[in-house]
Amino acid sequence: MKVTVELSDSEMAEILDLTGERKKGPAIRRLMEEALQLRRRARIAQKFLSGEWGVELETYEADQERERSRAQELSS
Repeated sequence: MKVTVELSDSEMAEILDLTGERKKGPAIRRLMEEALQLRRRARIAQKFLSGEWGVELETYEADQERERSRAQELSS
């Protein structure tokens, strides 16, 4: 889909500089893709921070204790 956007010359120059692209279209597309990706990551991170999402590591604590015991046995 094509979209018309009005930008100042200084904004366009900054976009080209930030993205490393030479042409305007690819530069704006890359900037938009990066902005979307950042927002998606922030949304996912917020779900973990709020507790909405989580990770259950069922055997993690038992494995850690087993490794500690083994390390103590080896050091003795």
